[in-house]
Amino acid sequence: MTTPPGSGGAGTPRAVLRGAMPPARRFGWALAAGFASEASAVALLAVSAWLIVRASEQPPVLYLSAAVVGVRFFAISRASFRYLERLTGHDAALRQLASTRADLVRRLVPLAPDGLARTRRGSVLGTLVDDVDELQNLPLRVVQPLVASALVALGAVVLVAFVWWPAALTLLACLAVAAAIATLWGWMSGARAERDISPLRGALADAVLDHIGSIDVLAAFGAEAQSRERIARADADLRRAIVRRSGAQAGTTALVSLLAGAASIAAVLVAAPGVASGALTGPSLAVVVLVPMAVFEVFAAVPMAASAWRQVRASAERVAGALPATPPAELAPESTPATGDAPELGDGIRLQSADVRWPGAAQASLHDIDLAIRPGERVLVIGASGAGKSTLAHALVRFLDTDGGYDIGPRSVHGLSPDDVRLTVGLCEQHPMLFDEDIRQNLLFARETATDAELEAALARVGLDAWLRERGGLGARVGERGALVSGGQAQRIALARALLRGFPVLVLDEPTAGVDPEASDRLLVDLLSAVRDDQAVVLISHVAVPDGLVDRVVRLEDGRITA
Repeated sequence: MTTPPGSGGAGTPRAVLRGAMPPARRFGWALAAGFASEASAVALLAVSAWLIVRASEQPPVLYLSAAVVGVRFFAISRASFRYLERLTGHDAALRQLASTRADLVRRLVPLAPDGLARTRRGSVLGTLVDDVDELQNLPLRVVQPLVASALVALGAVVLVAFVWWPAALTLLACLAVAAAIATLWGWMSGARAERDISPLRGALADAVLDHIGSIDVLAAFGAEAQSRERIARADADLRRAIVRRSGAQAGTTALVSLLAGAASIAAVLVAAPGVASGALTGPSLAVVVLVPMAVFEVFAAVPMAASAWRQVRASAERVAGALPATPPAELAPESTPATGDAPELGDGIRLQSADVRWPGAAQASLHDIDLAIRPGERVLVIGASGAGKSTLAHALVRFLDTDGGYDIGPRSVHGLSPDDVRLTVGLCEQHPMLFDEDIRQNLLFARETATDAELEAALARVGLDAWLRERGGLGARVGERGALVSGGQAQRIALARALLRGFPVLVLDEPTAGVDPEASDRLLVDLLSAVRDDQAVVLISHVAVPDGLVDRVVRLEDGRITA
């Protein structure tokens, strides 16, 4: 049974490669069809060679009829089996590719967002797309060609041995020499370029994403040209690596062609005494001389498979290294299965002597935190940048683990799945994630059964009813990561999404970040007025808010509560 990445030894290249191979019951048909197609190609040339030379001797037609039928049979079977090989092979490989990518995403989800804070988006994107796509070449361009070529070459040697055994030994020796020389040449000339292609693609993706995502800042500070130069350098490096790989592959193909000719010449030399003595007939000589050419045409896939293997291996290493085999200890553990039931809020949530740290941090970002939030209470958490406000927000929604007490109602969160905790405690982040879809779809992520009337009502509660009409309704698109809406509108859409979900506790992390100071107070009033009276709100901000909006204020300094 195939072992997917993410289970049983996940995080190692070997586990990734094992997971990229389709099940034998599905891929076996492709191997059989590939062998039959290549064997038909060799048999077609052998029968054709025999037929042409034998026909030149002008025997009765009856003696040629079997060979004529054989030529037609092998010509048709070659094409038919090739079609079956492509059909079954790609079906098996693409099915497994979907499973491999899904397994990688499942490994990625528990790490998001805090376990990926130091990971570049372009590298992760390159791993999920390019490197995982490269893994399909393991069955299609490595295993399948090697199996078919090895079996056909062995069968051809046996066939030639029945005709003239010295020629069979010559063919076997030429195949061994060709395998060694072509593989060694490919490794010496192209191995480094093949290993570099995947990382260089990731570097190019990083450069492009950084440029597109920060185009406004780059333009404002006059750094757009330097960013374009970075993209050009990354593109040039990738192009050079691809050219080096292509040159190595072309050289390998040339070597195989030369050795194919050498094998045919050697076959003539060793068969000449047999022809002179009459032990070897003309049609048999044609078979002995021409079969090596067909075998080497099939054998040309071997060095190409070696090249594909090096690229697949490099991609498997990147896939294995993109995510840790086990999540960092600072993240909330996924040891408890999710039930899909939100914990009852009861008398509120409580942190008791809680310490919280970020993955890879030398020390805790929050120390000895005692905080209780009752149902319906509005609590403002303020502090300077770096005081631990966002750390508190991520601890409340269980992105980060808490070393100490954290209870929701009567239950400790340490016995709950983080996904279940997030059914009770929701978060509107400082930079809310909006998908490149229309407004309707961005809201339906919260509650897919919501009607258009409910969506419009939620937007009206956050003050976007007039704006929605101006944009033409729920079908208006928001752009990639909300590029077509302002920062304040993005926060309101995120809050409307949270209102549709109905979290008993809602954490608002710096909702006025990126909003004009003149509009920030109005935004806070609209946000806090939109939530239900029985919903608790934790408002995180680095500035004070208008009077009357919150019930109490908690100040954080250097990771500790001071007020």
